[in-house]
Amino acid sequence: AFRRGIAAAFVSLSVLGAMGLLASSQAYDFAGSLTHASVSIYLYLAAIVFAAFIALKPLSHTRLFVNGLLVAGTVSAIAGLVGYFAVVPGADDLFVRFERAAGTFKDPNVFGAFLVVPLLFAGHIALTRSWRAALPATVAAAIMLLAILMSFSRGAVLCLAVGGLAYAYLAFVTAPTHRQRLKFALLVAGATFGAIAIVSSALQNPDIGDVFTDRAQLFQSYDEGPEGRFGGQFKAMAAILDHPLGLGALEFAPRLHPEDPHNVYLAMFLNAGWVGGFVYLGLVLATLFLGLRHVLRRTAHQDLFVVAYAAFIGLVAVGLLVDTDHWRHFYIVVAMLWGMMAARQRPAQELKRARSRSRTRGNRIRSRIVKAAAPRRRATIKGPARRRIRNVPPIPRRRRELNPRRPERIAHTA
Repeated sequence: AFRRGIAAAFVSLSVLGAMGLLASSQAYDFAGSLTHASVSIYLYLAAIVFAAFIALKPLSHTRLFVNGLLVAGTVSAIAGLVGYFAVVPGADDLFVRFERAAGTFKDPNVFGAFLVVPLLFAGHIALTRSWRAALPATVAAAIMLLAILMSFSRGAVLCLAVGGLAYAYLAFVTAPTHRQRLKFALLVAGATFGAIAIVSSALQNPDIGDVFTDRAQLFQSYDEGPEGRFGGQFKAMAAILDHPLGLGALEFAPRLHPEDPHNVYLAMFLNAGWVGGFVYLGLVLATLFLGLRHVLRRTAHQDLFVVAYAAFIGLVAVGLLVDTDHWRHFYIVVAMLWGMMAARQRPAQELKRARSRSRTRGNRIRSRIVKAAAPRRRATIKGPARRRIRNVPPIPRRRRELNPRRPERIAHTA
């Protein structure tokens, strides 16, 4: 269902993709830059298709994506833990990078940030559903939380902190009653203590504690100095001003700095020029603004939208430290938001009233004894030879005789 909002996003992403291809013409390594831009266009088109698919049936199709994310996150988290703790011989070579859990990803930072999205959905299910549905979601959330810890990714921790706080605040504000707000606050407090217990138990291991202490520092050695991460970001700002059409994808590291800028907003200006950078920034800001307006609407998918919007806020925040332009889960979350915002959905109260009316009416019809009235006699008589005698005159009624006035009354009147 290609609604108006999805069409606007498609036009914006088309401009962004075209500017990325144009910037690739400025690159020294044209083949590598063109490949990167082509993958970006594929991700843009995938986001549009996913958003249109969700807009058709927002509630059921969003749940389909959520279930897929939960399965993928749990499987990847188990793979990362199996590799990190060397449960299976040879698993550490497959699922560990730089002595950090990477799961089925090439980079521990992407692995940890990916797990934040299904972790938020699993936590939402554990907090809001019945105990039968909450128990497997709680187990999955605990596994993914431990896997994020074993990835030792500062970006993943930042994404989880920002997304978790955003979810807790928005879910508390959008709760329909004060009783549910109180229940939600108590459950969040219990979940927070449980997460602290899991982290504390993991840090009892000396090896894990040493690595975590080293990674917990706000600034690392490779962040500082002119050749560090922040020095590279200042170089990226200067390069953006000198190249309106951009440098082309994957050109900043070999030409101006030892590594990428590690900031997706600066990277988009380098990869797609000024026009592409402003289009990407405008899409992010528009999604934040329109999503905040939609998150306050009482719709049937409001709770799922709250979780996806909170995850998007976390990914926007981590984009200041990491290049997220090729993160698949980022575009899945964006597609969820665009699809649910573009869907033609009745408010939740009207939907609930319509369902209650249909159930009540069905019960009444089933319980009511219907008495059929006798058919009326037609005024048309059909003969045996297909002759019709129309307008059969009715039987004449006897005229009532008017009673004359009484004689004494007539005399009295005279």
